[in-house]
Amino acid sequence: MTDTKVIGADTETHYLGLLSKLFPTVAEASTEIINLEAIMHLPKGTEHFLADIHGESEAFQHVLKNASGNIKRKVNELFGNSLRESEKKELCTLIYYPEQKIELVKAVEPELADWYHITIHQLVRVCRDVSSKYTRSKVRKSLPADFSYIIEELLHESADDSNKAAYVNVIVDTIITTGRADDFIIALCNVIQRLAIDQLHILGDIYDRGPGAHIIMDFMQDYHSWDLQWGNHDILWMGAVAGNDACICNVLRLSLRYANLATLEEGYGINLVPLATFAMDTYKDDPCKEFMPKLGKSSSLDDKTIQLVARMHKAISVIQFKVEAQVFNRHPEWGMSDRNLIGCVDMGRGVCVIDGKDYEMKSCNFPTLNASDPYKLSDEEETLMKRLHHSFTVCEKLHRHVRIMLSHGNMYAIYNSNLLFHASVPLNAEGKLKPVRIGDGEYSGKELMHQVEMTIRSAFTADTPAAERSFAVDFFLYLWCGPDSPLFDKSKMATFERYFLTDKATYKEEKGYYFKLRDDETVCDHILDAFEVKGPNRHIINGHVPVHASKGENPIKAGGKLMVIDGGFSEAYHNETGIAGYTLVYHSRGFQLVQHEPFTSTADAINKGTDIKSTTQIVEMSAHRMLVADTDRGAELKEQIADLNALLYAYRHGIIKERRR
Repeated sequence: MTDTKVIGADTETHYLGLLSKLFPTVAEASTEIINLEAIMHLPKGTEHFLADIHGESEAFQHVLKNASGNIKRKVNELFGNSLRESEKKELCTLIYYPEQKIELVKAVEPELADWYHITIHQLVRVCRDVSSKYTRSKVRKSLPADFSYIIEELLHESADDSNKAAYVNVIVDTIITTGRADDFIIALCNVIQRLAIDQLHILGDIYDRGPGAHIIMDFMQDYHSWDLQWGNHDILWMGAVAGNDACICNVLRLSLRYANLATLEEGYGINLVPLATFAMDTYKDDPCKEFMPKLGKSSSLDDKTIQLVARMHKAISVIQFKVEAQVFNRHPEWGMSDRNLIGCVDMGRGVCVIDGKDYEMKSCNFPTLNASDPYKLSDEEETLMKRLHHSFTVCEKLHRHVRIMLSHGNMYAIYNSNLLFHASVPLNAEGKLKPVRIGDGEYSGKELMHQVEMTIRSAFTADTPAAERSFAVDFFLYLWCGPDSPLFDKSKMATFERYFLTDKATYKEEKGYYFKLRDDETVCDHILDAFEVKGPNRHIINGHVPVHASKGENPIKAGGKLMVIDGGFSEAYHNETGIAGYTLVYHSRGFQLVQHEPFTSTADAINKGTDIKSTTQIVEMSAHRMLVADTDRGAELKEQIADLNALLYAYRHGIIKERRR
């Protein structure tokens, strides 16, 4: 029996008075208790976890459309040997891409009415299966307004029932004869996609490397239920929008490094002509060998364009090193003045002097570098940066996407005994939480994540005091490359060294203790305790560092306490990781890790029926099927039930009077 809250305090009586406005009678309060108790005994909804998407919009959208292979699995289970493999493939492709697939079918299908009739019945079966773990109310809210009543009728009536067979068949026949079959099929497919994933968790790094971050953000704007744990690349773009010039330079540098200009130019309308003009004038005689872009297999850039990109790449990199030095010098408390390496260049001798030691330079052409004031931008660089700053800070679409990241995002989140964050929780050598200084205070663990998040948000809050906002804008750079940043957590970012120094020993970036100790169960338990994560089966889930599956690295660490799901969505990582990303799926039976092979293209998926080849690994299975009652939502429902029982007690003992509507 559910515990009844004791009435006594004035505040509780006041609260119950407010609750009585929603449920003004014993009958209505009782009905709601029955409803909530029933919901708690439904199976747990399916959660999907993705990380480090890096602009790969086509692969990302396909993974969501096929629910990490879950829709294909359901089609196989439902139709077994009653459909040929080719027919099941066609049905799956239709569910993923209904608009495009219908057009292909109409071009070749001689008996279109028959195809419509068979297909609608098949789709209804799939939709009935994916909706079975939800209440009718929740399913109803997922349905498009035009077809809500019809779909609901078909989901809850069956042609196998002799009493309803004619009723169901007439509905389907009428959909076809009234010319609404295409729209109805599209609506059904979209409902299937929506119900296959109850909650989507993105563990950071939507941006950089791939060409479609803006497409992903447009897609997520209307996605039904999702959350984001910000990654270091997301923070870089947020910093650029906030007006941090060093972040703007880094965004441009990374885009040029991977020859990914589509997001900047086509996605956000950032004008790169001034940068191109400046680069061609300033570095026209420089081959810029160290700045040649990393091109993907699908690149079609000609040699002239590649050379232009390389010169733009060098131009913005030099500006970046100067601007970063200005920020580091403004914040000596960060202890990052040793990263001001452009001021250590001896152009006459062709070396960089670091800690009194000479390091040979790969090249030493710095036409804008003033030896007496190395961190000062030239007049041309200053003018260029003002124009770039303006482009980033006034772009309405980019600001809208950042607002979406702010509204759906956090530094960390806890869902159903799972602690989610992108990269790291800074630790000391003993595996204990490391205090990190932010402004006038020191914070660690949960408090550090909270303070970082509040600092980020203050950069976008209109009433933030000027000095506080100025610090917040600068702080984006520390989050990007600061040694104790929970989004970086390395000794340094050796960008300058890789571009300019011949000694590869200088390229080494020492990882923080979190990455060194995260395979230790005791350390993971310490972190989970610090974040107050409860439950017998609790986990840390993060991305950030690609898992080298081709070399045998296991994404499941610390005896199952930690799951690292960065498998390299980005094409740039495919050779390094050997795969093309992970999806972690948490359904009512437990955890499954889905390992994806590279995605060819949306066109191939539609025209040839190709799907992402995926391998599923069972990570952890529950002894019993988990119900809503076993989740965070279940805990909320139990509280609501207790409140409603208290309201019933108040009604029945005259503490609060029933109200007739």
